[in-house]
Amino acid sequence: MEKVQGEMEIERWERSEEISDAEKKVIQEIWSRVYANCEDVGVSILIRFFVNFPSAKQYFSQFKHMEDPLEMERSLQLRKHARRVMGAINTVVENLNDSEKVSSVLALVGKAHALKHKVEPIYFKKLTGVMLEVIAEEYPNDFTPEAHGAWTKMKTLIYTHVTAAYKESQRDPQT
Repeated sequence: MEKVQGEMEIERWERSEEISDAEKKVIQEIWSRVYANCEDVGVSILIRFFVNFPSAKQYFSQFKHMEDPLEMERSLQLRKHARRVMGAINTVVENLNDSEKVSSVLALVGKAHALKHKVEPIYFKKLTGVMLEVIAEEYPNDFTPEAHGAWTKMKTLIYTHVTAAYKESQRDPQT
C-alpha cells in the first residue's frame, strides 16, 4: 500500500541544507563504489521503487504492466532507464563543487519530467528515498551515520532542484 505524503512534509523536505566539503567528499567516495556497479545498483533502485510505489509505473509504457521483479530486472528498457538515472546522479555527484552545473543538470531533468513525461514531482522524493535505502543496504560498511546525513542532504538537493524546475516550468508561458 502506498503512503501519500502530506503537504507539510513536502514543505519541510523542500528546505535544502548546505552540503559541507567533508560531506561532499563522503558522498563522492561512496558514489565511486556505487557507480562502479552503476547498472546493477540502478536496476535495484528502480525495481524497489516500482515494487514500493507501483503507481510510478504509469509513466513508463514499456514496463508499466510488469509485476514480477525478475521480469523487471530482465527488461532492457528498465536497464536503459536505470543507466540514464545513474548517469544523471553521477553528473550531480561529480559536480557537487559547481552549484551552477548541479542546478542546470537537475533543471533539465525536472523540466523534461514536468513537461514531456508529466511525472508528479513527489515521485522524485520517493525515488531518492529508495536510492538511499538501496545504497545503505548494498554498502553497509561505508554508510556510517555521517554518510547517511550527507546522503540525506544530497537527496534533498536533488528533490529541491527538480521541483524548482517544475515550478519554473509552470510559471513560464513559453514552455
